[in-house]
Parts: sequence; C-alpha cells; structure tokens
Amino acid sequence: MEPVFLTKLVSHNNDWLSVRQATIAENIANANTPGFRAKDLEPFTSVVSKTQLAMTATHDSHLGQLMEVSRTSDVEKADSWTVNHSGNSVSLEQEMVKAGEVARDHALNASIAKSFHRMYLAAVKP
Repeated sequence: MEPVFLTKLVSHNNDWLSVRQATIAENIANANTPGFRAKDLEPFTSVVSKTQLAMTATHDSHLGQLMEVSRTSDVEKADSWTVNHSGNSVSLEQEMVKAGEVARDHALNASIAKSFHRMYLAAVKP
C-alpha cells in the first residue's frame, strides 16, 4: 500500500529541514574563515511547486499519485546582513534566526505527524 500523500510531504519537508540545518551549521562553523560565502537552500515551497505530479496506475481499478521531491542544492545567499573586510559573508545573528526557524518547522512537522497518527487510529478504532 502506498503511503498517504500528506505523510510523505511531511517526510520530504523533514528531509529538506535536515539538509538546511546542516547548511546552517556549516555556515556557523566557517564564520571566521576568510572569503567564505554563506549558503542557503532554495525554499521548500519553491521545491514543491516545481515538482511534477504524475498519475500512476497500479491496478486496473486503482490510480495513485507519485510525488518525487529531489534534494535541493546549495545556492549563494544574495541578502547577507554583513560582509567583513575578509570577504566572509556569514552573519551569526542571521544564522541563529534561521536555526530557530528550522527548529520551529521541525516541531510543526512533528505535531502534524502526531495529528495524522491520531486520525488514523480514530479511523481504525472499532
């Protein structure tokens, strides 16, 4: 049985958040590296909007949807808050704000998954 689309979307969003958290950690780790350019990922909404949905027949009487979200690649950050004389564009304050956003989004995804789980249990409860 194919997983429910909403559950799969939460899973893909968690994967994207994990990659973004690693990118933020790399930026923070290189905050004092001369010439280092801060990186960020393409927003998840942009990634999902570019994704092509395809209908797939798994059986003569069944139709399903398939959604493949590929991992995004790092893109150069165009709106850095500061650029040091060494050419480093990492702003620790900005990176901490982004880390907070990632933590908040992870908590939201966990709440959504928990709600889906409760909904599934209520549906199968006798």
